[in-house]
Amino acid sequence: MVDSAVPRFWREIPQRYNLIGNQCGACNTIYFPPREACPQCRRKSMDNMKPIKLKGKGKVITYSIIHVAPERFEGQAPYPIAIIELEEGPRVTAQLVDCDPEDVNVGMLVESTFRKIQEDGYIGAIYYGYKFRPVK
Repeated sequence: MVDSAVPRFWREIPQRYNLIGNQCGACNTIYFPPREACPQCRRKSMDNMKPIKLKGKGKVITYSIIHVAPERFEGQAPYPIAIIELEEGPRVTAQLVDCDPEDVNVGMLVESTFRKIQEDGYIGAIYYGYKFRPVK
């Protein structure tokens, strides 16, 4: 991949910038990220998966506070990471923002927001995507 293609590459993955999942036309189960086929219906759903834009609202099911961050995230520590159950049913793992780590709790209502994920110092690309914040 050519360095200049990196931003375009990331833009062409809709799940990175939107909560675009898909729904099985046979059993109506919603998935995020999208799947080729529904594990519930198997082959019946291969050509029956429809894209769906998720609302981006949900609740915290469980969470952890990251105190020792991985490389390139050190400046953000401590920060909360949560498993969020969206209103439509799928669960996603995402960073929580706009709140103090000690204020996070199970059952907290959250909504998606578009934020900077990280910078790549080598090529200078800035990667954006979804995170979640408390509903006010």
